[in-house]
Amino acid sequence: MRREPSARDLAAHDLDVFLTGQVFMDMIFTGLPGLPPPGTELVTDGLGSAPGGIANIAVAMSRLGLRTGLAAAFGDDMFGAYLWRTLCEQENVSLGWSRRVAGWSTPVTVSLAYAADRSMVTFNRPLPSSAAVTGLFDDLADEPPRAATCFVDIDRPVPDWALAMRRAGALVFADLGWDPTETWSTDVLDRLDHVDVFLPNAVEAMAYTRTATAGDALEALAERVPVVVVKQGSRGAIAIDSGTGERAAAPALPVEALDPTGAGDVFAAGFVFGTLAGWPLGQRLHFANLCAGLSVRHHSGSLGAPCWGEIAAFGETGEVAPEILEQYAFVVPYIPETELDRGADSVTRAEPTLR
Repeated sequence: MRREPSARDLAAHDLDVFLTGQVFMDMIFTGLPGLPPPGTELVTDGLGSAPGGIANIAVAMSRLGLRTGLAAAFGDDMFGAYLWRTLCEQENVSLGWSRRVAGWSTPVTVSLAYAADRSMVTFNRPLPSSAAVTGLFDDLADEPPRAATCFVDIDRPVPDWALAMRRAGALVFADLGWDPTETWSTDVLDRLDHVDVFLPNAVEAMAYTRTATAGDALEALAERVPVVVVKQGSRGAIAIDSGTGERAAAPALPVEALDPTGAGDVFAAGFVFGTLAGWPLGQRLHFANLCAGLSVRHHSGSLGAPCWGEIAAFGETGEVAPEILEQYAFVVPYIPETELDRGADSVTRAEPTLR
């Protein structure tokens, strides 16, 4: 029998997690030997299409059974219709705070995955300045959703709705993306005053803290925010919980990566679940690494996120040694009985949507 998260009184909340952000139509080409040189063409038989952007983490959280709400703008084109239908009907993400925008084209990202890495090209038109669009997030600060946690990107100031939710008792989780200017402004670190859990990758953490190692970056960030996790890709993750005094490190799941798109978002979803479940810091890291490791075995970030059926079935695949599987034994009581025999096929994986 699955034990429900116990760190907070979730019965007092409508949602476990609330997010806002931009949803992209992701098109992922895989099986490439490299990037095509100018004037040439590469042909591959690997193509996956799926919701991207903020949808990566929304889907990952929903697949773990977290009640997930999303506020986002959706275009009124064919891609927008696909994204809305996939998130709402297929992935059980609540879109009650989202809006469809007439005349606006859905953002699209093309990802070229090769050699366990990826390059991307993105099309993204600004949202129109209509009253319907500008009011999309304004109302949230006046009447924020009742949620146990929320997730923000601190490459910009923490939004008023997140501050309001934090005052109401929600935990604020934060991540950030690559700084295209490579200035790594320390203004970002000042925003951590409004954050409870920060989840940067090692490159970002070192750049913003002006440190030379991931460990030094972790120590510097722990002085600013209660819980810090530094993701190190194939080297796993390290973390400090200043509130409890816990320090932990966990290795990555030793699996062969097919597509790393969105793995960091899946990691974050696992860490949110572990936090709400009240797990010790080391178990939170192990579960987050487990989720991220399972995701990279599939095409696409969002639709590659694991479900409980895949987590339950993983131990039967023989991909990792029994002594490694033993590190994840604490997860078993949380797997819903209805998922034990369903396996990875109980959810939709990324596949071509344009044929």
